[in-house]
Amino acid sequence: MEFRLKNLRKERDISQLKLALDLNMNQNTISRYENMERQADYETLIQFADYFDVSLDYLLGRTENK
Repeated sequence: MEFRLKNLRKERDISQLKLALDLNMNQNTISRYENMERQADYETLIQFADYFDVSLDYLLGRTENK
């Protein structure tokens, strides 16, 4: 499975720290999600999708349609 969090963040020129602060998370947690060392729960996935204005399917690499 391709998790597109890192790509979305870089496309928008957002640092891990800014994303973490905006979503009230820890920067290390963002890093672990991006490196697939940790899996986000359903609520966190929704937060990411809403933040980047993309579908969950796009975020999870299941479709090319944002």
